[in-house]
Amino acid sequence: MNAFVGYALVLLLTPLAAASKTALVLQTDFGQRDGAVAAMKGVAFGVDSGLPIFDLSHDNRPFDIWEGAYRLKQTAAYWPAGTVFVSVIDPGVGTDRKSVVLKTKSGHYFVGPDNGTWTLVAEDLGIAEVRRIDEARNRLKGSDRSYTFHGRDVYAYTGARLAAGAITFEDVGPLLPAQVVQLAYTKAQRKGEVLEGGVPQLDVQYGNVWSNIPDSLVAPWAARPGDRFRVRFLRAGKVVFDGVMPFANTFGEVPAGSPLLYLNSLLNLSVALNQGSFAEKHGIAAGSEWSVQVERAKP
Repeated sequence: MNAFVGYALVLLLTPLAAASKTALVLQTDFGQRDGAVAAMKGVAFGVDSGLPIFDLSHDNRPFDIWEGAYRLKQTAAYWPAGTVFVSVIDPGVGTDRKSVVLKTKSGHYFVGPDNGTWTLVAEDLGIAEVRRIDEARNRLKGSDRSYTFHGRDVYAYTGARLAAGAITFEDVGPLLPAQVVQLAYTKAQRKGEVLEGGVPQLDVQYGNVWSNIPDSLVAPWAARPGDRFRVRFLRAGKVVFDGVMPFANTFGEVPAGSPLLYLNSLLNLSVALNQGSFAEKHGIAAGSEWSVQVERAKP
């Protein structure tokens, strides 16, 4: 009878143990041509061989913290609460920048350097708490003499332990003020009849140009497919493109090779060339020096 009770308890507790694990999602600028990403995954696997590990991206531009911040914004909200993101775009590795875990009000965790990487998820998901990683307790054993691979030695290790339930958030380290380093960027706004915003990223596979102008600013226009708008892209205040194009819900609503204004998957105004690269054709890029202006075209 005691053996049966013991077996029943194992059956009951096993699903609970499994349920305590959450996904671990990795982002770096390491690329996949060497063993850096595999080393991080090996560390995580060593923490818990049953831990679900996923890739966000490892092809971010080297040292481009802003791109990493935007990729997190693009994806994090679609993962369930409890998901642990490890993001390592860390040109200051080994310096005095803080190594932290951010817990958002949505219940997501973000592990990595506090260098601006959390700018957008902090705004979108809210800051619940920030803790500094105590490397005396949360560092891969035997890595003390390594100063340039915190992605493996500190972040993958801490993130995996948190996702596996081997440590609690409180075990990460001391509580910090509920704030993170913020990158400066052009925020979307309405100026009279003109919408202005930044160009945070390109849809790199297709050459579409994404703005940060949300549908909430577009809504008063009640834009319908076929309505025409004037779009200007500027670099450091100098106009690079100035043209008129229709608003569309889908790319197929305009002929191949024609431009269109649409809401992208994040419901931000964007510009595309149907079956072509708008960015390449018109020399448009993304970043803090780029901006966009949109207004209804005059009859």
